[in-house]
Amino acid sequence: MIKSIVFPGQGSQKIGMGKEFFDNFQIAKEVFQNVDDCLSQNLSKLIFDGPLDELTLTENAQPAIMTVSIAILEVLKREFGFNLREANFCAGHSLGEYTALAATDCLSLSEVALLLKKRGKSMQNSLLKGKGAMAALIGLEINEVKNLLLNYLTT
Repeated sequence: MIKSIVFPGQGSQKIGMGKEFFDNFQIAKEVFQNVDDCLSQNLSKLIFDGPLDELTLTENAQPAIMTVSIAILEVLKREFGFNLREANFCAGHSLGEYTALAATDCLSLSEVALLLKKRGKSMQNSLLKGKGAMAALIGLEINEVKNLLLNYLTT
C-alpha cells in the first residue's frame, strides 16, 4: 500500500483552527509557541480569536495554516505513533509544499515560518486590496471557457 501525507494550501484557514490540539497536547502548544516566538507575533491569538479579516491576510494565513498542520503532525507522531518515514510521499498544495519541507526536516520550523511570512507579505503587496479574484472552472468545454474569457476581456 502506498501511503502519503498532503498538507493544505491557503484558503483552509478559519478562526479556532487547531485550538483543540493546542488545548489538549503539550507538543501542539510548543509548536504554536515556537512560531509565535520566531515571528515575534502572537499568531496563536490571531488563529484562535481572529478577527477573520486579519487571519485571512496572506502574510498571516500562510504561517498560520503551516503552524496548525505541523502541530497536528507532531501530535500524531508523539501521541499516536505516526511515523512520517513510512509515508511514500510528503507533499502539499501551494503553501502546503513549505509545510512538507518543515515536516520532513528539509527546513526548520523557524525557517519555514519566516519564509512564509515573507512570502505572504510579498504576495499581499503584489495585489491591490479588493482587486483580483480566482475561480475554478469545472466541467466546462473549451469553447465555454473561451466565451467566458472573451466576455471578461470586453467588459
